[in-house]
Amino acid sequence: MKIKTFRGKLADGEQQKIHLSGGDSDKGYRINKLLLMTVQPGGNNQEAVVKVYKTKQTSVPTASATINFKEDTLMGAAVFSASANQKTDPEDFAVIFDKEVVNQDIYITHTDNENAVEINYYMELEQVKMSGPEQANVNFSAAILHGE
Repeated sequence: MKIKTFRGKLADGEQQKIHLSGGDSDKGYRINKLLLMTVQPGGNNQEAVVKVYKTKQTSVPTASATINFKEDTLMGAAVFSASANQKTDPEDFAVIFDKEVVNQDIYITHTDNENAVEINYYMELEQVKMSGPEQANVNFSAAILHGE
């Protein structure tokens, strides 16, 4: 199993592209792990919502992010919550739709519902070899989603 890792920092309301396209057409990727960590431990109240999409989002809210598992292009979401008073430990959890396989660029977004605080992310993508029918399905879906 081959794993590609990505890490970075997202500002409140930011969207970043994760470059995957341009590889072998029989290779796809699925999210294996998505972790979040504050950039300022004990510094601020924080309620970060990070989402990973198959397509670029037209906008990213800077407050009051919602998570809707019915979104067709959503591949996973993670939430990180921490209190500045340090009486509670930070909490984080992620839900990953691990059956979603892509071979095009994906996008990661961040909204902080509490304060406009940045968040660190770490994401692992598992590289999978696709069969002929699966490859055709993933490529057809990518063409529709990306308008290609």
